[in-house]
Amino acid sequence: MLPDDIHPVSRCRLPPPKREDFDDAGKVVFDTYVDPKGGSIRGLQGPGGVQLHSPKLAELNRPLNKYLRFDCGLTPREREVAILITARECDSQFEWAAHEPEGRTCGVPEATIQAIKHKRPLDGVPEEDAVLVQLGRETFGDRKLSAATYKRALDRFGARKLVDIVALMGKYSATAAMLCVFDMQLDEGETSLLPV
Repeated sequence: MLPDDIHPVSRCRLPPPKREDFDDAGKVVFDTYVDPKGGSIRGLQGPGGVQLHSPKLAELNRPLNKYLRFDCGLTPREREVAILITARECDSQFEWAAHEPEGRTCGVPEATIQAIKHKRPLDGVPEEDAVLVQLGRETFGDRKLSAATYKRALDRFGARKLVDIVALMGKYSATAAMLCVFDMQLDEGETSLLPV
């Protein structure tokens, strides 16, 4: 059963966007969101569908999202660990449900996924993942990054890559806020993967 204010098709508080409601420029943006080659993991059901209610935001968001996810030089594993720790620190069920399987596909070890998911100590987590997890925990949980964690991250990634990682995390925390406000529900029959 969905909450009363949830649209049954979009599974959030907003109705699904309809292509015919957009002007010509908006239709181009709409089409990029539904394109299976360039669209989001979830298409119109999820943050893409929400963002299309502000076509200019959706238009501006696409190239930034593409850059941060695919073109800034992060490995798929680094990208997914950064997204997972952000989703966990924001308790974003929808993001977690989309990215836990994606993380496994990209080679994120089960020890890393479980440490993030259950907020466990990082013993046994590979260093390449542990530095990202600690960065996310301090940034979003403590709201202050220690000098030691900053140095560790800077030494591992360098300034440019670290800026891009933090921008990716910030982007996904903004997405988590949007999913929270519009109360994005998991798919029918989908079990919550994230303990909160």
